[in-house]
Order: sequence, then C-alpha cells, then structure tokens
Amino acid sequence: MNWDEDETGAAAERLVGADADREDSAVEAALRPKDLGEFVGQEKVRQQLDLVLKAARQRGATADHVLLSGAPGLGKTTLSMIIAAEMGAPIRITSGPAIQHAGDLAAILSSLQEGEVLFLDEIHRMSRPAEEMLYMAMEDFRVDVIVGKGPGATAIPLELPPFTLVGATTRAGLLPPPLRDRFGFTGHMEFYTPEELQRVIHRSAGLLDVTIDPAGAAEIAGRSRGTPRIANRLLRRVRDYAQVKADGVITREVAASALQVYEVDARGLDRLDRAVLEALLKLFGGGPVGLSTLAVAVGEERETVEEVAEPFLVREGLLARTPRGRVATPAAWAHLGLTAPAAQAGQQGLFGV
Repeated sequence: MNWDEDETGAAAERLVGADADREDSAVEAALRPKDLGEFVGQEKVRQQLDLVLKAARQRGATADHVLLSGAPGLGKTTLSMIIAAEMGAPIRITSGPAIQHAGDLAAILSSLQEGEVLFLDEIHRMSRPAEEMLYMAMEDFRVDVIVGKGPGATAIPLELPPFTLVGATTRAGLLPPPLRDRFGFTGHMEFYTPEELQRVIHRSAGLLDVTIDPAGAAEIAGRSRGTPRIANRLLRRVRDYAQVKADGVITREVAASALQVYEVDARGLDRLDRAVLEALLKLFGGGPVGLSTLAVAVGEERETVEEVAEPFLVREGLLARTPRGRVATPAAWAHLGLTAPAAQAGQQGLFGV
C-alpha cells in the first residue's frame, strides 16, 4: 500500500510529504509571492532569472524558454507565475501526464496568445510524439498538423505566435538532450536553509494572521526538510494547535508540542522514516540489509520505502546505500539514542559510511 493512500485509494496526508494535496494547492495560491522581490531563497536562480526577464522586456520580446528542475515543493510553479507576472503576460498551466498525444499539445499551442507563458509541469512525463512536436514549436514557433492517415496523410504547417515555455521537472536526467538544449535558461532549485525557511514562515504567518515569535519559526523551520511547502503545512498545523491548546501565539514550546502530536521529530522525520530506521537498527543491527527485506519489516511496499522514505534519510546522512544493501550511519544510531554494535561500526568503515 502506498504511504500516501489509504486502502480505498483516497489520499491520506503525509505531513512531511513534498507533493501538494488539495489543501496545499488552495492555501499556496494565497501565500505565493507575486514578484521576484517577494520570492524568498533560490538567490542564484532568482538573480539570473531577473536578468533574463529584464533583458526581454527591454527588447520588447518574449522571454527565452525556461527549465526549472528540483524536488517538489521548492517553488517551481510559483516562479512560473512570477515569470508571467513580470512579463505582463497570461499563463496557461498544464502537465506532462495530461499530454499523451501530439494532438493534445497541438490544441494547446494553437490557442496560445502572443507572449503567453505556457507552464508545463512534470515535463519529463510527456509522451514521445508530443515531445517531438514540442521541439519545432519551441525553436521555430511552428507545428505540423497531420491530416488523414496512411499514404494520403498530409502535413499542414501551423504558425504559432511567440510564447515562453516554462518546463518544470523533478527528474531532469530523464529529459532528452534535444529538449534540454532548446531551453534558453535552466535553473536548478536547491533545498532551503533553515534561515531562509524562517523568512518563509514569518511571511506566511503574516498573511495567515498568525502570531509567531522567532524561536517558534526556527523550531518549525528545523523540521521542514528544507522545503517551503512543508514549512507552510507545518505552520498551519501548529497554528491549529496554538489556537486550541495555547493562547494562539506560536512559541518554540508550542511548536515542539504541536509537532510531537503530529509525529514530526526534531529533524523532520515522521512515522514512516522512523519505522525504517528502527527496523534497520533494531532488527538488522544497522545492516547491510536488502531493500525488499527492509520493506517487509516495516510493512510497506518496496517502492514506498525507496521513493518516499529513503531520499530524505540519505540526504540527512542517516542511511547509506551500499553494494550489499542499506546501512545505518552513526548519525542514525545517535538520532534514535542507540549505541552501534562493534560489528556494525566495522561495516561502516568498510563501506565508507
């Protein structure tokens, strides 16, 4: 069973999951910054993008196509909307999985206005025929529409108005080189520092009319996995706790108590993350252990452990992948308050973790 779904297939919120749910989408619309000056973090991408957009405005031209890559929840959709706002252009939003045929893409492209921004989320999941059509549209602002079938089929060229494509992807390595090369600007979104997340939290708290002190913001930021979407989600849950259990003011103590209720620990690990670590340490002595065996031990599918829990645990230096299987690091033992056995410490030295 996927961690993010219950047995009936309905979505079940994972508080520290980076993917947006319905509530996130509704709240993010109100919290999104409207221009680059309000956008917090991603300093290099923001500065470079500011130059690209200002230069395009001075030339009176549409902006170059933009590719944004990075983990979910870092602000790719927000930046696409800012690009449209900075260029004074409308924005059309769609996604790679929604474009399964070249005709789907042709219908979208043929209805674009001059200068319009087309935001294509998860662009790496677009079908191959649509992808090949996109090459010509990006480079020559033209597509060939095939009319008829077989030997009698005819290609009718369709001229497109100049537009800006903003592609977003969490898997940049899956994009074919011909597609990547057609983007004039490529920006990689990094995870946020705790200080940047505190700024995000203070800004969101002001918009949500929530009173929070610096220590409370720091406590939430430290558990947000470097992701603004998670920080805003935790802020809303802590706000609920402060409203019901405290005087409505978020302090460090209130934030810590609230997130303890929601099972998010001081490093941002939730129940699934801790279950994986506890199985690895307590059942298998810290490893090495195979992924399938580890998944069975925590009662989850192999894909859930590998794609949902492991990336953050590896990034935090709590788990390592080795040729023989998964191995806990000294930091994992320390985080759970356990002492590594001598044999496991030797294995860590052998595999360099």
